[in-house]
Amino acid sequence: MAATPNMLAGCAKFNQGTSMSNPIELKASDLNPQGGIFCPNKLAGMQLWNSHPRVFLDLSKNAVVKCPYCGTQYQLKAGEHLSGHH
Repeated sequence: MAATPNMLAGCAKFNQGTSMSNPIELKASDLNPQGGIFCPNKLAGMQLWNSHPRVFLDLSKNAVVKCPYCGTQYQLKAGEHLSGHH
């Protein structure tokens, strides 16, 4: 299926305000017990009602994770540590 102008406009509108180069910095308390976060999420300023499908991003194994749908990057703030994760 080819992208229509309306689809492309929707993607551009969604990506406004998200930064591909500056990760969203998270506190350890922002993550779920498994050491990850779901995208889209309100912490990144996203409106959940018109976003992409929900996807789990695991920060317990990688310092920076990138959403495969929208490209938003997430990382732990400097000095934050995940308790119980190695």
